[in-house]
Amino acid sequence: MQNNRARLSSNEIGMSQSVFKDKTVLITGGSRGIGKSIGLKLASEGARIVIAAKTTEPHPKLEGTIYTAAEEMEKAGGKALPLRLDVRDEENIEEVVRKAVDEFGGIDILINNASAISLTSTTDTAPKRFDLMHQVNVRGTFMMSRTCIPHLKKSEHAHILNLAPPLNMQAKWFAPHLAYSMAKYGMSMCVLGMSGELKQDNVAVNALWPATLIDTDAVRNLLGGSKMAEASRKPSIVADAAHAILSKSPASVTGQFFIDEQLLRTEGVTDFTSYAVNPDVEPQRDLFL
Repeated sequence: MQNNRARLSSNEIGMSQSVFKDKTVLITGGSRGIGKSIGLKLASEGARIVIAAKTTEPHPKLEGTIYTAAEEMEKAGGKALPLRLDVRDEENIEEVVRKAVDEFGGIDILINNASAISLTSTTDTAPKRFDLMHQVNVRGTFMMSRTCIPHLKKSEHAHILNLAPPLNMQAKWFAPHLAYSMAKYGMSMCVLGMSGELKQDNVAVNALWPATLIDTDAVRNLLGGSKMAEASRKPSIVADAAHAILSKSPASVTGQFFIDEQLLRTEGVTDFTSYAVNPDVEPQRDLFL
């Protein structure tokens, strides 16, 4: 299957910041990391952010809650609605979407960011962990999109953005962590299918993935702690790339698999030092690239 790592021309990216003013953006897993960074970026331009995530109480190993994230987004200049969400529960999904629409009048952008990870071999992947990854990554993305689509169809600036890797059907991308690859590629396949299905409704569906490791709780807690974090980039690089994609009119960009660094280079970024956690350490390439 074609690995379409798309590019946007510089004249396509430089749109007015006002495109996000009073737009409603629902972000799953929006209380920390990449989801929160994207929310802060769009909130700074007047967006209304629905922070849909599980963390309502402080956690000893995880930063922030949906409420602290909401406070930060309102300070950044947007409006925020923190809602507890377990994407495995379709009734909870329907409740969150209903509350978002009741509060803000509709949904313009859905960002499927919530994800579960386990970089284990087939024999080392416990059934419960397999089920969790597929329930959160694939089923959660599908059901969240399914529930938001009727509202997105009413928007003049409708986007779905999945944090998912470009599809590449080679054994080397599956062999080290088959269950996880299947779950993330399931999110990528949603981009292929939904972009074709929703094109006539002017709903854009795209994927975004980082070129390098990103400093998130998953990297710090599961992939090697502070040492791996120092070989990572900040979540702000993904937020800037998401901003570039979501600024576009839906009719002009859909069904694409973007890589953050490649996309930002088309926008004229040549120095990525500011995105580095430690500028003296070369960022490590992402495991899907």
